[in-house]
Amino acid sequence: MIWDDLKKIAVIEMEFSSTVRSVKLRRDRIVVALETMVKVYTFTQTPQQLHVFETYPNPKGLCVLCPSSTNSLLAFPGQNAGQVEIVDLGNTEKGSTTVAAHETSLSCISMNLQGTLLATASEKGTLIRIFETFNGTMVNELRRGSHAALIYCINFNHDSSLLCVSSDHGTIHIFAVDDHKKNRQSSLGVSFLPKYFSSKWSFTKFQVAGNAPCLCAFGSSDPHSVIVVCGDGSYHKFGFDPQGNCTREIYANFLEIGNHDPNAKD
Repeated sequence: MIWDDLKKIAVIEMEFSSTVRSVKLRRDRIVVALETMVKVYTFTQTPQQLHVFETYPNPKGLCVLCPSSTNSLLAFPGQNAGQVEIVDLGNTEKGSTTVAAHETSLSCISMNLQGTLLATASEKGTLIRIFETFNGTMVNELRRGSHAALIYCINFNHDSSLLCVSSDHGTIHIFAVDDHKKNRQSSLGVSFLPKYFSSKWSFTKFQVAGNAPCLCAFGSSDPHSVIVVCGDGSYHKFGFDPQGNCTREIYANFLEIGNHDPNAKD
């Protein structure tokens, strides 16, 4: 169902024979992710099916549609575990780009605002990999941690210089995408040691209380802030500086579930 919030009515209804896992919208397209396929429709009063792409089992409905009006890229799980397919909906005849992102199934994918970079995480959740959407080349590998975690959200900032990541460990990590010197690295980064010791770690991280799933994104008006919204109704705004020092600036709980946070600022 597509809802017109201005008119307060449902303007489009679509029915499917299997469970809808997620829906993505842009001005000219409706994208529906099902368990094993992604369907693309025109965004019209009577949507017309344009494309159907088969996927690896996708219970989370992973799918990302570039929001840019000058870029029509769509990314979704490929037909094998850990793969991502990138399709240009403006020119599907040229075929898709297949990215072998991980060895295990995907848990999260995200695209930057311009549609030039794709970030991925697997079910293991220890590594975030960044690829060029043009040719599928990996340009960065970032380590969230050494223990497995469920990645809830990955987001680039406006100019794609930073990346924020949330997980079920209650932490929000921030990585530098362009300036790798900002990210922490082990002092034991010697060539004969395992790859783990040369990993690029986040240059700062925040802790969010509770175990609720949460989404994170960079602030639109303040480039050195991250907004976190959690499933328990809590809202957090964190500020950070280029050196990685961070503070929680705002806390609110809109659903009033659980106890009041004694450290909250009114």
